Amino acid sequence: MDDFSFTPNDAIFENREALLEEWTPDSLVGRDKELTRYHAALQPVINNETPSNVFLYGKSGVGKTAATRYLLRTLERDATDVPELELTTIEVNCDGLNTSYQVAVKLVNELREPGRQISNTGYPQASVYEFLFDELDAYGGTVLIVLDEVDHIGDDSLLYKLSRARSNGDISEAKLGVIGISNDLDFRTQLSSKVQSSLCEKEVSFSAYDADELRLVLEQRERVAFQDTVLEDGVIAMCAAYGAKDSGDARKALDLLLEAGDVARESGSDIVTESHVQEARERVQTDQVVEGIQNYSQHGKLVLYALTRLHERGDTPVRTREVVETYRSVARSEGVSPVSERSVRDYLGELAQLGITGVTEHNRGKDGGKYNEHQLEQSVSAVRSGLSTLLESA
Repeated sequence: MDDFSFTPNDAIFENREALLEEWTPDSLVGRDKELTRYHAALQPVINNETPSNVFLYGKSGVGKTAATRYLLRTLERDATDVPELELTTIEVNCDGLNTSYQVAVKLVNELREPGRQISNTGYPQASVYEFLFDELDAYGGTVLIVLDEVDHIGDDSLLYKLSRARSNGDISEAKLGVIGISNDLDFRTQLSSKVQSSLCEKEVSFSAYDADELRLVLEQRERVAFQDTVLEDGVIAMCAAYGAKDSGDARKALDLLLEAGDVARESGSDIVTESHVQEARERVQTDQVVEGIQNYSQHGKLVLYALTRLHERGDTPVRTREVVETYRSVARSEGVSPVSERSVRDYLGELAQLGITGVTEHNRGKDGGKYNEHQLEQSVSAVRSGLSTLLESA
């Protein structure tokens, strides 16, 4: 094989980073209603009043984090024109931080300089909270703490302490506001009533993007990310349509557009076409399935394999009982004892949450009863790639 070499290639992309998750645009499109409510909730800050605690919720990829970064950046800019306002913002992603203790340690270290960091173990929780409140008072002024993916915290001790810090006398100098962001639509109802009342003073619900809103998002990024006239007519509309189908997730739509650009560059093309989008979608779907089920149990994979076989026979959408029967057949062919019907139902629910399959509930009234029908939401080739290890022995 000849030696490889690397040569810069800017035929497709002008600024590829504009399609990445961490890139924040100068303005946010497709979220006018949500931004209006969020802006109103943050208004006390610019008035140098005690901030409201704000709770944002909505599915993944609907603009909650992007809206937060955009509005806080705008707020920080405008705060410089208010002489008596001293504003500090801190953002912590709680993914991987499972307890109030871990999040509190993270916040203390965000507020302290490197030489005064504390370790993740060895301190009583009350001491860590005391460290945190001391640091907040040392900063003084207005402090906004953003807790992204707040639903990952397994207890609400910290949420209670932060949202009531001033009223409980834990801080006296700082004006503290908490912004909680959750992908779990039920998280709010799982909080204790005392935390609900204090953390959720202001609530902003983010709905899924529709295809028109996604088109606006993609067109905005296209103008920054790609060279002029590189995208073939129909590329943006196709990516937006797929994104709307994928739960209205802007992140997935942007990932698809990015991958389509990579496919075009890889193939040596000077333009991005709809065929590049199709190939990119196949790649993205395969990656999604592989990531979703790579650590899945054997029985979970067998349930997915059973539904795949039904799909290939043209029998989907298919009722749960037929999936169970097919699963039992493939399990026995693999030489393993089938799990219970209830476990199969649980696996089907998990696969639907992963976006690999879809489920539709039917209610035919008192006489017809309720039942679910299931179908694949990803391509057969993507699913088979994800199940490759299992299928090699099938």
